[in-house]
Amino acid sequence: MKPREIVKSRANPVYKRLLSARERARDGRGQLLLEGPKLVGEAVAAGLALELLACSERTSDSPLARKLEAAGVPLRTFSEPLLSSLSEAETSQGVLAIAPAPRFEEAVVLGGVPLLLVACGIQNPGNLGGLLRTAEAAGATGALLTKGCADPFSWKSLRGSMGSALRLPHRGGLTVDEVLALLRAQRIRLVAADARAAVRYDAADLRAPIAIAVGSEAAGLPEPLAEGADVRVAIPIREPVESLNVGVAAGVLFFEAARQREARA
Repeated sequence: MKPREIVKSRANPVYKRLLSARERARDGRGQLLLEGPKLVGEAVAAGLALELLACSERTSDSPLARKLEAAGVPLRTFSEPLLSSLSEAETSQGVLAIAPAPRFEEAVVLGGVPLLLVACGIQNPGNLGGLLRTAEAAGATGALLTKGCADPFSWKSLRGSMGSALRLPHRGGLTVDEVLALLRAQRIRLVAADARAAVRYDAADLRAPIAIAVGSEAAGLPEPLAEGADVRVAIPIREPVESLNVGVAAGVLFFEAARQREARA
C-alpha cells in the first residue's frame, strides 16, 4: 500500500478548505466542522454526508477512518501540530470532518404527538446544546429556537448537545409571534416555565400536544410569549435559592411530561 501523503503546510489547499469550513461554521453559514470521533460518528448515524475527513497521523488508521474511507469519504492525513491548529478544543482529538448542516422541514419539527422545546434567548452555546440533549433524552419531538439563541451547530453547541442538534428536528431564528402562530395553527398548547406561576409543574396536564418554553436564567421568557401561554407552571424551590439553571428546569419539565405520557400508555 502506498504511504499516505501527510499534510504539513498551511499553504495546502485542504488545510485552507478546513480553515474556511471552521469560519463558515462559526458564522452559521450552513456548514459544519465536526471534531472528534464521537461527533463524527453521530453525524454519520444521523445521515449526514461527510465531504472530507481529516485525521492526524495517530488516528488516520483508526477503525472509524478506515470505515469512512471505505464508504467513499475523502480522507487526508495531517501532521499532529497542523491539525491541532484547527481544533477548538484544548487538546485535539485528531479527527475533523466537514459536513453540510442538516435542514429540518417544518412538518417534521411539528409532526407526531408534539412535545416541543421552545428556547428563548439562550445565548450560551453550551447551554443551548445541553437543552437540546435534555429534550431529546426525555422524548421531545422537536424544538423551536427564537432569535437571539446561539447557533445550535456551532462547535460549543454541538459539543454540549452530544449530537442531539443533528438529530432533534428544530427550526431557529423565529420571532415570538412566529412561534405563537405556529403553535396555534397546529393546536399545540404552550406551557411556559415561570417561577411566579401558581400552578405546580406536576399538577399541569402535559400529556396533550405541548410545547415547553424556557428562557435564559437572567432574562426569563419574553412577556408576549409568557402572556400567550396556555398555562404557566412553576417548579417549587427552597429558600434561599432563587432560581434554577435553565437546563435543570427544562429537565424537570420534560421528564415530568415523559412520566405523564408513559403513565397514560
